[in-house]
Amino acid sequence: MLDSCLPTLSLTLLYLISIWLGTKYMKNRPAFSLRGHLIVYNLAVTLLSLYMLIELILSTWEGAYNLQCQNLDSAGEADVRVAKVLWWYYFSKAIEFMDTIFFVLRKKNSQITFLHVYHHATMFNIWWCVMNWIPCGQSKLLLSIKLRASCT
Repeated sequence: MLDSCLPTLSLTLLYLISIWLGTKYMKNRPAFSLRGHLIVYNLAVTLLSLYMLIELILSTWEGAYNLQCQNLDSAGEADVRVAKVLWWYYFSKAIEFMDTIFFVLRKKNSQITFLHVYHHATMFNIWWCVMNWIPCGQSKLLLSIKLRASCT
């Protein structure tokens, strides 16, 4: 998935088409009640975020990371752990496309704003770039801030 940008771009396009077609499909249909699904989904996303935060804290501590620019040492165990967390974060952006799909199925169209869709579509692609060009020390700083907010 990381060798080429095509899978990432294809999933993003599929996401955008799903929103467009989904809202048309749901227009004259009753909204789905997805309470149980949403509880499981939100719990899973929260647990994934918590795992990533804990793993990031432990691996950056073990790797003696600091706020200065530093490269990823692919031979270092802690650095490989950081890279894995970054990959899981990238992967979680694809999972979070489901946020919008749940809005569509529940007919919560007021929550499907331009900013919401733009955020989800661009974050997945931005993190593909991070994973391909800068999967190193400084990427973890923004991620740790974001994960802390996701877990609280």
